[in-house]
Amino acid sequence: MTSKNIVPEAREGLNRFKMEAANEVGVTLKQGYNGDLTSRQAGSIGGQMVNNICPVRHMNFTRKNRTVKGYERQITYGFRVVV
Repeated sequence: MTSKNIVPEAREGLNRFKMEAANEVGVTLKQGYNGDLTSRQAGSIGGQMVNNICPVRHMNFTRKNRTVKGYERQITYGFRVVV
């Protein structure tokens, strides 16, 4: 798989976006090749870029569950909503 942009003019914008994501996670990138990065560092940059593009929202709600007559307990459901 090659890393070709559909719009070649977008390369500079993507590089700026990558640099901003690297700064947010505390990884120092240099211009050009960054082969000295660990997999964890490179993955954290990519993960931050994805989180900025499509943020995940968390939603919780609670309801009462009656399992036995007269006994109620609170149940909390957690959802990840991708916007």
